[in-house]
Amino acid sequence: MHKILTGIVALAGLSIVGATALSIPEEQLNNQKLYWGNPNDFEKPGEVYYHTIIRATPEYQEISQKRIQRGTGQYWILMSQASDRALHTIAKVGRESTFDLIAARGYLGSLDPPILAEDITELVIEVMNDQER
Repeated sequence: MHKILTGIVALAGLSIVGATALSIPEEQLNNQKLYWGNPNDFEKPGEVYYHTIIRATPEYQEISQKRIQRGTGQYWILMSQASDRALHTIAKVGRESTFDLIAARGYLGSLDPPILAEDITELVIEVMNDQER
């Protein structure tokens, strides 16, 4: 019985140590590169390549297929809708997954000290595509 309790206490200790909260130093904080979450308290960061997500939106596909000229009103309306769709989907992934901070790809790794993050671009695209169906 003593060995079992010791093992449980040891496992509990490991889970506490493994769940260390991270934060972005105030002087390195760039809110333009953060899409979702609290930069002062997170444990499992993800990163996305925003332009890849934009290119996967139906709005961007329409721009490409119809060869809509950059700078026209129709172009900017569709790009705005594509951006809204991408940001809403990133937030949905943040709410519904274990990733508690989502940033632009490369941002967290460029900090001092660097913060490792998993690339979840494809996950966001999958969720976005599932929403369309």
